[in-house]
Amino acid sequence: MPGRTDFLSQQAPENYVAGLGRGATGFTTRSDLGPAREGPSEDQIKEALAKRAAQLGAAPPTAYGATEKKPEDDNDDDDRFQDPENETGLFSGGDFTAEDDAADRIYQDVDERMEKRRKSRRLTLVLNEQITDLNPSAIFREAREAQERADYEANNPKIQQQFADLKRTLASVSEEDWANLPEPGDLTRKNKRTKTNAHNRFYAVPDSVIAGARDSTQMDTSVQDDGPTTNGSADADGTMTNFADIGAARDKVLQVRLDQAAQSGTDTSSGTATNIDPKGYLTSLSKSELKAGEVEVGDINRVRVLLESVIKTNTKHPPGFLALSRLEELAGKVVAARKVIARGCEINPNSEDLWVENIRLNEEGDRHNAKVVAARGLEANPSSVRLWLEACRLETHPRSKKRVCRKALDIIPKSVQMWKTAISLEDDESDARLLLSKAVEEIPLSTELWIAYAKLCAADDARKVLNKARLANPTSFEVWGAAARLAEQTGNGSVDTIIKRAVQSLARENAMMKREEWITEAEKAENEDYVLTAGALIRETLGYGVDEDDDRKSLFLSDAQASVNREKHETARAIYAYALRIFPTSEKLWRASTDFEKEHPSTAESWMQLLEKSCEACPSSVHLWLSLAKAKMATPGEEGINAARVTLGKAFNQLSSNEDIWLAAVKLEADHGHVAEGRQLLQTAREQAGTDRVWYKSVAFERQYATDDGSQALDLVYQGLQIFPKQAKLHMQKGQIYHAQGRLPQAREAYNIGTRACPHSIPLFILLSRLEEANGVIVKARSVLERGITANPKSAELRLEAIRIERRAGNIPQAKALMAKALQELPTSGILWSESIWHLESRTQRKPRSLEAIKKCENDPTLFVTVARVFWGERKLDKAASWFERAILLDADMGDTWAWYLKFLQQHGEEEKVRDMIRKAVGNEPKHGEVWQAVVKDPKNVRLGTEAVLKIVTNLVN
Repeated sequence: MPGRTDFLSQQAPENYVAGLGRGATGFTTRSDLGPAREGPSEDQIKEALAKRAAQLGAAPPTAYGATEKKPEDDNDDDDRFQDPENETGLFSGGDFTAEDDAADRIYQDVDERMEKRRKSRRLTLVLNEQITDLNPSAIFREAREAQERADYEANNPKIQQQFADLKRTLASVSEEDWANLPEPGDLTRKNKRTKTNAHNRFYAVPDSVIAGARDSTQMDTSVQDDGPTTNGSADADGTMTNFADIGAARDKVLQVRLDQAAQSGTDTSSGTATNIDPKGYLTSLSKSELKAGEVEVGDINRVRVLLESVIKTNTKHPPGFLALSRLEELAGKVVAARKVIARGCEINPNSEDLWVENIRLNEEGDRHNAKVVAARGLEANPSSVRLWLEACRLETHPRSKKRVCRKALDIIPKSVQMWKTAISLEDDESDARLLLSKAVEEIPLSTELWIAYAKLCAADDARKVLNKARLANPTSFEVWGAAARLAEQTGNGSVDTIIKRAVQSLARENAMMKREEWITEAEKAENEDYVLTAGALIRETLGYGVDEDDDRKSLFLSDAQASVNREKHETARAIYAYALRIFPTSEKLWRASTDFEKEHPSTAESWMQLLEKSCEACPSSVHLWLSLAKAKMATPGEEGINAARVTLGKAFNQLSSNEDIWLAAVKLEADHGHVAEGRQLLQTAREQAGTDRVWYKSVAFERQYATDDGSQALDLVYQGLQIFPKQAKLHMQKGQIYHAQGRLPQAREAYNIGTRACPHSIPLFILLSRLEEANGVIVKARSVLERGITANPKSAELRLEAIRIERRAGNIPQAKALMAKALQELPTSGILWSESIWHLESRTQRKPRSLEAIKKCENDPTLFVTVARVFWGERKLDKAASWFERAILLDADMGDTWAWYLKFLQQHGEEEKVRDMIRKAVGNEPKHGEVWQAVVKDPKNVRLGTEAVLKIVTNLVN
């Protein structure tokens, strides 16, 4: 209503007490201080209760202060001792009825009755104690308690009482004085900080706002339609999308992921993978080091405060002083660092670390100060070897260094390090020998000093010194090892005897080492060019602790392979020799030993000699006989051929019905131009060892070396199919012969018969489909492959051929559909992923697909070659080379991989590396690969070697 004042400006009601209704005047802050402010007086409460009773038409209440209280009860109603549960102030303004008044009277009577009973009990207790001095304060404790309360109030007045006089003087303050009172300031400056932070907060402005502000001041004479835009502009919504940056970022992420996958290299020797690049790891460590200028000042200050607190809290803690001094040095305050470390040395004079750090800090400024610090440190720690070594290092002249060392030896003659330092300073061998003789007298348990002493003596004297060392150290092998090395070096004594006695002596003293430690000692001896000692150690200790029930053969093989991986070939050779002595007829051990000797021969004839021994020990091993024949064949001229014939003749005597021996003999004759002898051997082999392999090898021989149009080979095919009707290779040869003669219907019939007889032969379906495709009948080619996929649903080769047919026919969408289905069925096929990446994906999508493929199949050489080609196309030659090498290490038998790598090196590699790669390929003799097998099995290339075939395949791969 207009003219009516607001609520806060109105006059308060009569008898209004602020907070009385909600009990705000009755709470207590602490039990010893009483209420925070004084509530309404007793008269005010009586007046309010009487007024409320008058309004209700009832008699005024007599409880809760209405009735006059007795004098002795005055002290009990003090505000400080009121019951916290007393709700007088809370309900003083509520409805008070007659029933409430009656209840109050009853409770008051009960309280008075209980008080009388309590006083009577107190009086009885006092009388029973027979107190002679009947002082009123002793009889009536109420008076004493009242006196104590009065004293307490006098000594501890309330806050309200303390400021009572000041509050009374406020009545004299005028309105002007009130108006001139200053406002309370922001002492904590919290509001200012909040406002400052709010002003410093920034928000990114959307591009739409910027674009709108830009266009608001421009004049446009064209009329824009309000309908939907169809221009597809990039900034229709006020934003700009840079697809080039997005593509670059995506390529960078894919590059990082491919690099991570490439880091899991393959070990050439053990075949295991490793993810650690030592050079890159050390480089990353060097990059992670912080320099003094790169450390934030705030961090240094915080750490300084913490470290200062540490040394103040515990002054006997040397690492605290050490850390604080290095922190100051890092911050560039060298003088402060010296002061801190000097104070630490004064407080902790027995700490070697503090003195060494003090010497280092002072050495950077003045070497003389460092010497002074070292002298003070040695005064406090005369037995500290580290301080003596630092003092010796600080000297510049050799004579001064010797003087310091000899003074140190006078104080600590049992220090091996001091003796070694003193001996290393001597230039004359005689002086060094004298020092060593004194050193072994002082420290007879130091084998290191004994061995050094023996090395400086003559051979006979050295033997005597080592005997004394052996007596002083009966449980040490180092002395025995030095004796064996001495015997091998001088040629006096048997190394095997010394090592044997050493093992017996250590066994008596219960000081035998583990077999792994013995192998380590042997490798250490080999590293020092003591081959005889290494071999003797292996012969005497390799079988120690190995039971006959254990798989000793596998254990010995793993030990030898581990030594080979560590390039300790003599130790590995000794392990193989020991294993062959335990298992002389094990073909597995002989093959491993001969393979090792082939890679790491000790002499020119060692491999040949070992192969001859292996054939004598295992006469039924075809692999060993063929390896020996091949080694003999490597000898140039007729001598090598005759030696190989003799070897194969011995093999025939042992294995007359083995097809491998027969075929090796045929190959030997055919490779050297003896076709008639080879044909005769095959005929004999078909009679004596007529296996299916011998039959189709005979057909291949006739196709390669026959002078007719293939009729003789075709006759052999028919004869072989009568004996082996389900041999797929014979059916393939039959169709290939008809195809070469131009008889396509007969070739088609041969392939059809072969697919029905051998429904699981993948090459038969592929040959038949290619025949139909060559004749232009794509529908039949698809049908053949579908029939093959139905019979072989898990064949990646058939699915790949079906995809290639569609691709060659120009039906790319169908090829992609078939590829998607094939990858769904065979997600780990490397050849399918390679076809998809290289032929069905755009150039920008090849790298993402490569990453996806690597996740699906981690170890596929064909996929690795494809990834290498992707990097090759992007001119990232180092990465391409690394992926080519990974593919070769994964499967060195894949000829196509060697061909791709050679093609890469011919364009971007050095001539020396190309020759080295060709040499490695010829040594590995690859036999597989899609293009490689097509070249090798071509009758025109029958006389070509591995290097010639590699060059042909290199020209064909694309």
